[in-house]
Amino acid sequence: MAGTVVSLWRYPVKSMMGEELNACETTERGFCGDRAYGLVDGETGKLASAKHPRKWGRLFDFRADFVEPPELDAPAPPVRITFPDGAIVTSEEPGLSRRLSEALGRRVALLASAPAGTSFEEVWPAVKGSRLYGTVLPDKEEQDLVTEVPAAFRAPAGTFFDFCAIHLITTNTLDRLRDLAPQHRFEARRFRPNLVVDFPDRQGFVENDWSHRVVTVGEVRLKVIIPTARCVMTTLAQGDLPRDPGVLRAMAEHNRIKAGGLGVLPCAGVYAFVLTPGTIRRGDSVSVE
Repeated sequence: MAGTVVSLWRYPVKSMMGEELNACETTERGFCGDRAYGLVDGETGKLASAKHPRKWGRLFDFRADFVEPPELDAPAPPVRITFPDGAIVTSEEPGLSRRLSEALGRRVALLASAPAGTSFEEVWPAVKGSRLYGTVLPDKEEQDLVTEVPAAFRAPAGTFFDFCAIHLITTNTLDRLRDLAPQHRFEARRFRPNLVVDFPDRQGFVENDWSHRVVTVGEVRLKVIIPTARCVMTTLAQGDLPRDPGVLRAMAEHNRIKAGGLGVLPCAGVYAFVLTPGTIRRGDSVSVE
C-alpha cells in the first residue's frame, strides 16, 4: 500500500484553529510545536477543550500561530493569537489571559505546560447505536453524556493532547464519507489531523484496520494505536464550515467500529505515536506494514 502526504497541520494552542505546514520535525512529542499551549479554567483547574462546546466552543473562533518557528529541545516560542474581532495579541504581551477571559466569558490562563494530573470535559452527543465503555449512548440530544477525561492519556506528560501525539486521516476516508453522505461537508479541517494522506489505489475506510501496524512517512515511523473515535468537535462551525450535527450522525451510520477500549463509536482516522523521529514533508511517500 503506497500513499503520499497531502497536507500537514499544527495547532499551537489546544482547541484553537491552527496552521498548515509544508514540513515539520517530528519527535515522540508529536509535531514540533503542536499543542504547545493550552488554556486552563481558573475555576475548575481543568483544560479548556472544545469537546465541551457549551463551555468552550468559542475557542474555534480564535487562531494561533508562532511568532517564530519552534525548535526541538527548546521552550516553545511566543504564540500569536488572532481574536474573533481581528485583534492580534502575543503571549509576550501583559494581559493576554485577561483578554482571553473576557472574550470567552470564563476566567482562563494560558500555559505552556499542562499541570500534572489534569483533565478535560468531553460531551458525547446522542448517537444511536454507539457504546462508550460498554454503556449505550443516549439517542436524544437532551441526554448528551458528559465525561471527565485525563489529558495526554497516551502522550508525554505535560502535553496538551487529548489522547495521543499524532492523528492521521486519509483522503480515502473523507471521499467515502462524501459519497455516502453528500449533503455534509467532510473536509479534513473538521477533523483537526496532523497528517492527511492519500492512497490513490485504494478506496473506502482504508485506515480502519491499521491498529498496531507501523506506518512509515518519509523518514518517520509511526505505530498506530487505535481508530480515532470522533467527537462533537467535528460538528462545530469553523471558518466557512457551518455547524452540522449530521456529520457525526453520518459517521455513526457508515463507520461505527470498535475504537480500542473506548467502545463502538463513529470513527475516522487513527491515533499513533512516533517510533522513529525525523522530518515529515508534504509529498513524502507513505507505506503501511
